[in-house]
Amino acid sequence: MRIAIVNDLRMAVEILRRVIAGVPEYEVAWVAYDGAEAVQKCLQDTPDLVLMDLIMPKMDGVEATRQIMQQCPCTVLVVTATVGGNASKVFEAMGYGALDAVNTPAIGTGGDLKGGSDLLVKIARLGRLVDRPVAGAKEKVSLGKKALSAARVPLLTVVGSSTGGPKALAQLLSHLPSDLKTAILIVQHVDQQFAPGMASWLGTQSALPVALAAEDSRPEPGRILLAGTNDHLVLTPDLKLHYTPEPKDYPYRPSVNVFFKSVAQYWPERGLAVLLTGMGQDGAEGMLALRKAGWRTVAQNRESCVVYGMPKAAADLGAVDRFLSPDDIGKMLRDQMNRNPPDKG
Repeated sequence: MRIAIVNDLRMAVEILRRVIAGVPEYEVAWVAYDGAEAVQKCLQDTPDLVLMDLIMPKMDGVEATRQIMQQCPCTVLVVTATVGGNASKVFEAMGYGALDAVNTPAIGTGGDLKGGSDLLVKIARLGRLVDRPVAGAKEKVSLGKKALSAARVPLLTVVGSSTGGPKALAQLLSHLPSDLKTAILIVQHVDQQFAPGMASWLGTQSALPVALAAEDSRPEPGRILLAGTNDHLVLTPDLKLHYTPEPKDYPYRPSVNVFFKSVAQYWPERGLAVLLTGMGQDGAEGMLALRKAGWRTVAQNRESCVVYGMPKAAADLGAVDRFLSPDDIGKMLRDQMNRNPPDKG
């Protein structure tokens, strides 16, 4: 894997070089010391992966990520001194297409390297997503009958998103009123260490409360729940939410396919399924299952996607009723789901 380093601190660059050099299959493609230089070098020589710092002169990592994903798309991993301290910028960069974030490794007081293994875990995980996208999920979600009747269950909207998802989610949620009657469940490909920050950040973009989905919680009207661990979120026969590690070998975590299929299996009323921007094919088969169960299905249109992979995969399966921008999806949800269950077609 050819990896580019973007960081204005030479010490950080050397540390990142050392970490990369420790894996025979990795090599440093090039180094840039600010975002503008990174964009130019990426145009000339697009690497497999860019390790992108956030705070830099001339052009920060957020704008550099935006320009790279527009002009020469490739995999971007945010590597910054403090992910927690730069949470808003991290989610902004992820909204433009960065796939994940990790703290920059550092030399400890005893001269030992701290954080190198965390970085290598992230690189390896992204390598799996880029090199071996999964054509179809091998979820071990058992088939069964819907356990409860449709009486007294709220209207339900389920949303799946990945690359570029935070920005698309913020746009969608910004149109929802505080008295929305539907329950909303979101599965975004994000590491569990960032999920609490993302829930808080999305809460500032919406009039509705946003929280992490807790084990054994239930969908509630007017509340947005976000999958919060690296395990897969699923709906159980008693309409509670549960986290499961299975399938363990599925690279998309948490998986939209696993979640959508469990909802199609157990939710007793039809609702609205939304699939937003993302790399790969996760969510396509799950959306098809929901469409066959009578749900209305909407995918983000090509023009507004950072990466059109997930919506396209769903379209190729015939799983999508309509294509809209995140803003228009939010307006549709506001105008239709707040009144009546969605009509099919």
